[in-house]
Formats: sequence, C-alpha cells, structure tokens
Amino acid sequence: MRDLLNDLEAQKYLSDPDPIRRAQSQMKTQLPKRFYKDVSVAAVEEGFAVHLDGKPVRTPGKAILALPTEKAAGLVAEEFAAQAEKIDPSTMPVYRLANTAIDGVMTDLQAVRDDIAKFASSDLLCYRADAPVALVEHQVQAWDPVLDWARSALGAHLVLAQGVIHVEQPRRAMDAVREHLALRREPLRLAAMHLMTTLTGSALLAIAVEAGAIDAETAWSAAHVDEDWQAEQWGQDSEAMARRAYRKRDMMAAARLLEAF
Repeated sequence: MRDLLNDLEAQKYLSDPDPIRRAQSQMKTQLPKRFYKDVSVAAVEEGFAVHLDGKPVRTPGKAILALPTEKAAGLVAEEFAAQAEKIDPSTMPVYRLANTAIDGVMTDLQAVRDDIAKFASSDLLCYRADAPVALVEHQVQAWDPVLDWARSALGAHLVLAQGVIHVEQPRRAMDAVREHLALRREPLRLAAMHLMTTLTGSALLAIAVEAGAIDAETAWSAAHVDEDWQAEQWGQDSEAMARRAYRKRDMMAAARLLEAF
C-alpha cells in the first residue's frame, strides 16, 4: 500500500522533491496544453466536483474527481484555474492528493491507517541526540509538547531512545494510536495524514496537525530541527533547500485540504 500511495502522490515523479529528477521527468513527459477556459465547482451525488468547461474532471483511474465539501473542491479548482498554457501537475498538490485518495486510499482505508501506525512505532520524535547540548535542547522544545499531547489526548505514552537504535514502543501506546486512526474514515483525510507523515517522518506530527493540536508550520519546523541545526553550523545547501521547499508546498497543501472539511 505504501508503494501505491507513494506512486500516486508523486504522479510518476511529476512532483519529485529533487528538482533535477523532476526536470528530467518533465522533459520526457510532454505536458498537455490547457484545453479549457472556465473552471467551476458543481454539486454532484458524490459531493462536489471540479468542472472544466462544464465537464467533470476525472482521476487517472477514471473516477469523477468529487470532494466532500465545496471548499475542498474549490482548492482543486483554484489549481486548475492557475494553470497557464500547459497543465503542470507538479504545481497542483491538492489535485494530486485528491487523486491519491480516490484511486488509492478509498480502496483500502485500513491499510493506510496501518501504514501511518508503522511510522508511529519508530517515530522521529522518539529518537534523540545525546549531544551537543544545543541540539538536544532544540529537540526537547520542539518535540516534547507533541509527545505530551499524544500522552494526554490519545493515551499514547511513547518511550524515547538516543541515537538510531530501534526501541520497541509499548503495545498500549500503539493501540492508542491505532484507535485514534480508526476513527478517521474519510479517504481524503487519511490521504492528507499519510502524506504529512511521509514528508515529516512522524505520524505524531501528522496526527497532531489533523487534530488541530498544532498547525502545519509548527509541525514542519519540528520535523526539521536536526536539519536546521546542521545548517546553522555548516551553512545551507541550495539543492537541499529547493527540495525542502517543494516538500513543504505539498505539506501545506495537505493541511489546507484538512482545513477545508
């Protein structure tokens, strides 16, 4: 399931975070010309569909691209309206995420929940540096509030480890995470959570954003504590920053979609 979701989310590397790979892919793939003038949102049996010149947009799997709220459909409509002479899916993160939900997540909700829970079993926030002191403090400030929230709100008390050696999380903690995820039954919601989880390396950050405990900017910063500390010491790499910018764009798109419910 993770491979399927990753393929759908990446749309065959059209949104690859590596600018070089993305450019190479787009050179091989001829982008279609914009063939429509008007973009609108219309109520349909499945929810709200995006229409191009009065005709509904369909997913790669040929399903009607219908979203549960008018606001959510409006986000996709905005992306279509913003296209210039050619349609570039790499600039349409909400559209790609909706395709993922309809063509992938909807077919097996439980598999997606299980995948998110797997991240929680080795969550980024649980693996701490033992030095230097400044980095340890940054991790504590950014990560401990989320772990405290998970303990109080979800009943998930996760244990910490130093370094990269795997630590087994308590069964009760993992059960609490799974119980929380079991209440998430909307494919688009799960697709957004899955994407945020893979982008940050932390299921807890994604779950906290979805629950409204923290905002997406805070989660994004927390996910990059180590990277930011390294940049402070050794300087920034331009290619790495470009990759990060594209990944953040997708993260914020997932957050906007969650807010549109």
